[in-house]
Amino acid sequence: MHDVPVTETGRHVVPLGEATKAWLLISLQTFGGPAGQIAVMQRELVDERRWIGERRFLHALSYCMLLPGPEAQQLAIYTGWLLNGWAGGIIAGVLFVVPGVLALLALSWLYVAQGDTAVVTGLFLGLAPAVVAVVVQAVVRIGGRALTHRALVALAVAAFVALAVLGLPFPVVVLGAGLVGWLVGRRRPDVMVPKPRPDPPDAVSPLVPDEALHHAPPSARRNLTILVLGVAVWVAPVLLALVLAGSGSVFVDQGLFFGGMALVTFGGAYAVLSYVAQAAVGTYGWLSAGEMTRGLALAESTPGPLIMVVQFVAFLGAYRAPGGLDPLAAALLGSLLVTWVTFVPCFLFIFLGAPYVERLRGNAGLSAALTGVTAAVVGVIANLALFFAVHTLFTDTRRAGWEHLGLLLPVWDGFVWESFLVLAVALVLIFRLRWSVLRTLGVCALLGLGLSLVT
Repeated sequence: MHDVPVTETGRHVVPLGEATKAWLLISLQTFGGPAGQIAVMQRELVDERRWIGERRFLHALSYCMLLPGPEAQQLAIYTGWLLNGWAGGIIAGVLFVVPGVLALLALSWLYVAQGDTAVVTGLFLGLAPAVVAVVVQAVVRIGGRALTHRALVALAVAAFVALAVLGLPFPVVVLGAGLVGWLVGRRRPDVMVPKPRPDPPDAVSPLVPDEALHHAPPSARRNLTILVLGVAVWVAPVLLALVLAGSGSVFVDQGLFFGGMALVTFGGAYAVLSYVAQAAVGTYGWLSAGEMTRGLALAESTPGPLIMVVQFVAFLGAYRAPGGLDPLAAALLGSLLVTWVTFVPCFLFIFLGAPYVERLRGNAGLSAALTGVTAAVVGVIANLALFFAVHTLFTDTRRAGWEHLGLLLPVWDGFVWESFLVLAVALVLIFRLRWSVLRTLGVCALLGLGLSLVT
């Protein structure tokens, strides 16, 4: 390996201004979940601009998928760091979420201000079933790429059963899958280690080649500096809320819950939403299960990571328990606080781990663990699809099994025919006509609005 002309002290592979413009352009196209966001970055950075090689890009993605938090945003931070050091990583990561934060703030305000009107009710009548179709598409897409062997299919099924029937904690399931992947990879590397696609022989050499080694060596002093400064910046808003509002305020509850979530949410937004929904709906009562689905519909229709749905959850929770503040002011503070504690750890994980990961390219154990995690994520997303489907298509649910365990099933007498109709249309648009997520959501929203006006 050889060094690329990138350091943490000022030199850049591309001019920082040019890179900033590119990240802003990418941030405005990040619709459709992590698969779409990663595809946009690959097209812009790997295929068109040739700033980074494909194998290098996929290695960074592998590391980001093993981390808790939104892998697409972490991939942006990692790639920005490769291209422009610290400044590039911060700019890429911030720009990746800013458009979505602003858009979702506006939509959250519209929901609490106009949520009981016929227009908003009709729009969500169409959006909620469409989200079920989008989650099913995620299961199919990720399953098609990840489940290339019967052992991986079994791992996905086991993850679904562990969550949907046994009620095991989400982090335990995902970490266990990584361990299983690593163990199986030691005996059957042909099953657990995917083969990367080689570059075409006539491809233009990227500015950051696949075989290059970033110039930042890991060191104890560097790590300690990043850790101390990063943790201080991360927890400061929660400590301020504790001092000003007290330990029983919704801001402290949200800061602690979503801050903890940021450390354990492996597998991307779809995978973690069942964990968030369980706590936000069942434990804290910040919103209802139906509103959780509506929040995901809003996050699907805005740019940025889908985990931005936590901003909607925080907005509603703080709006309904403002603690003496104006409800809208409390909602704004809560949503920004939760956004902060959710995304700041992403920068920490990349800046701390990237120099080590640069020296682990081609490590079979890491790849095998990633393959196991990805297989389990298919089962996790299938569990999320079930959660959304039973709460969107039916008015009542029941649990088949033990008192707190067993499979969540619908009460068939409570089916909502309008939701079934919209779901059928969404499935046709996505799977038959291959429409984009945003286009499908728009049509289904209009369909829901029409149904609400005629029924």
